Amino acid sequence: MHTNRLAQTSSPYLLQHAHNPVDWYPWDEEALNRAKQENKPILVSIGYSACHWCHVMERESFENEKIAEIMNEYFVCIKVDREERPDVDQVYMEAVHAMGLQGGWPLNVFLLPDQRPFYGGTYFPAKGWTNLLQQIAKVFDERYDDLASSADGFMQSLGASEIKRFGLNPAGTEHTKAELHAAFVRMSEDFDHEKGGMDRAPKFPMPIVYSLLLKEYAINGTEAALKHATLTLDQMVMGGIYDQIGGGFTRYSTDSDWFVPHFEKMLYDNGQLVSLYAEAYQVTKNPLYKQTVYQSIDWLEREMTHELGGFYSALDADSEGEEGKFYLWRPEEVRAVLGPDAELIIDYYHLTDRGNWEPGKNIPFRDESNEAFAKRHGLEIDEWEDLVLAANLQLLKTRESRIRPGLDDKVLAGWNGLMCTGLCNAYAAFGEPRFLNMAIRNMEFMLSEMSEGARLFRNFKDRKASIDAYLEDYAAVIQALISLYQVTFDESWLAHARRFTEYSIQNFFDQAEDFFFFTDVNSEKLIARKKEIFDNVIPSSNSLMAENLYTLGILVDEPEYVEKANQMISRVKRVIPSAPKDLAHWASLFSKLTSPTAEIAIVGEDISEVMLSLNQHYIPNKVVVAKKPGNTSNLALLQNREMINGKTTFYLCYNKACQLPVNNLEEVLKQLGI
Repeated sequence: MHTNRLAQTSSPYLLQHAHNPVDWYPWDEEALNRAKQENKPILVSIGYSACHWCHVMERESFENEKIAEIMNEYFVCIKVDREERPDVDQVYMEAVHAMGLQGGWPLNVFLLPDQRPFYGGTYFPAKGWTNLLQQIAKVFDERYDDLASSADGFMQSLGASEIKRFGLNPAGTEHTKAELHAAFVRMSEDFDHEKGGMDRAPKFPMPIVYSLLLKEYAINGTEAALKHATLTLDQMVMGGIYDQIGGGFTRYSTDSDWFVPHFEKMLYDNGQLVSLYAEAYQVTKNPLYKQTVYQSIDWLEREMTHELGGFYSALDADSEGEEGKFYLWRPEEVRAVLGPDAELIIDYYHLTDRGNWEPGKNIPFRDESNEAFAKRHGLEIDEWEDLVLAANLQLLKTRESRIRPGLDDKVLAGWNGLMCTGLCNAYAAFGEPRFLNMAIRNMEFMLSEMSEGARLFRNFKDRKASIDAYLEDYAAVIQALISLYQVTFDESWLAHARRFTEYSIQNFFDQAEDFFFFTDVNSEKLIARKKEIFDNVIPSSNSLMAENLYTLGILVDEPEYVEKANQMISRVKRVIPSAPKDLAHWASLFSKLTSPTAEIAIVGEDISEVMLSLNQHYIPNKVVVAKKPGNTSNLALLQNREMINGKTTFYLCYNKACQLPVNNLEEVLKQLGI
């Protein structure tokens, strides 16, 4: 059996390629130096462990002895896990876009020996890949100057300032509700009003988009925003994109109906979706959303939690070499497990003998509410929901005996931060102690195992943290620390948040352009140092950091943080109305600036209970601080605050101008206009 240098790595994705006949290197000095010394072009192949087409290309090309011979003879071949090294992925993905090509994974990019890119693409079938390798090897040997000229052109694009390229110039500090509504109107032009989401396939759950719609509803009273948000959330959770039996969302649906999933499950999707469904429950009190949060967190605890409290990265789409096999059912399997209750469940999940997807293969999905299904079958709703719960547990137990999809068991700081925030939001909405305990344990794990003083590490694997953290990691962990404070009122979480924020400002912030670089100034230097501005499935690291600066600045009374946030949003403000989907998280921060943020201080013996009662209401533009009577606090919002009349007391302020203190939640809700 072949063994290459990837066998010495910890990344599950790289280890998947450790026995390819290709002489793979990880991205390191040894590989880069060899390319220079031998004057060979570099092939950088980038993917991730749950990537279906990455596996296909590996089987077709990288496991092929003859193709490997060509790769080994003419190239220095480097494998990159995009989840461990998003900095490398970011640079070369942008290069492929500059070539006028569609990006995606696997990403295969050809570089000169000095790391400058000259050609790239995504998936190549074996024959096309072989021809491309031979052609590039010939051109490198015979027409090197042409390749160098192309590389120079792409380097001009890579070296360009994102701020200048997109014209992100300051556009004032006045932010209006009308501007927020205009962004919603522009976004709504692309809505699928029948199935939810955007009017195209494939369909990705984009939590930041629908979180923004909830804010538009709360701020401007736009019923259409709430209607589309709830339509989308309903369709997603009833579709095949959601694991009906075990909980958790898969990556996306390949169709426009949320039916056929791309079966990989990613931590970053599910962390944000837990937050979104918890928020939507606060608005609507729809029990479907509560069920979704609980079942998804059950999946997280059961399948994605490290023994020390960290959360794993992903579950593969494939098992036994077949996409989705682990999640598919045949009616006879359900009958064997459930006996007399089977026919109801078969009807509920639309399973057929022919198969509702491919021949003999069924993806469980729903197309009506539990109430409607129970009524149609003459059942009481409580009776039916108990039956579904019991059936799912039995089916889940049976499914566990199948060969499982591959688990990417590395722990990534940024993705854990997103899930930790989701758990905090779930606890705030539902008061389930288990959710808070998981969040605290997760953060304690990151602080003890994935940080060193004010520095974070990107990943944790095999009981070792390595790779300097990126801005994405600092931003998501800071957000989680801020969230933890506002459900526990333990000020140590804010102290950690402030320490990481100060480090980020010192080592990532570009004073000339008012944005943060993606990489630490102390980390490895690539051919370009980029800034991540536009939001994607994960909020951009700059938009997340801007929101953190704004919220933390209010909580710890640090005007410099708030001013930085204002400078950042001012630069993207002009672009938000024309590209709201690409700036959805920026628009969420913008929404908070359309009116003063509610600063709610609580003093009482029952601050946890009062916090949970307050969070039964959807109040997106608020910060909450609290202490018990007689306790000291380092927070300006709690200075000289004590109980009045011997009762729990609420102080509501806006921009440090305060309302009269009140002694019950109903009164402070009136002050809030709720």
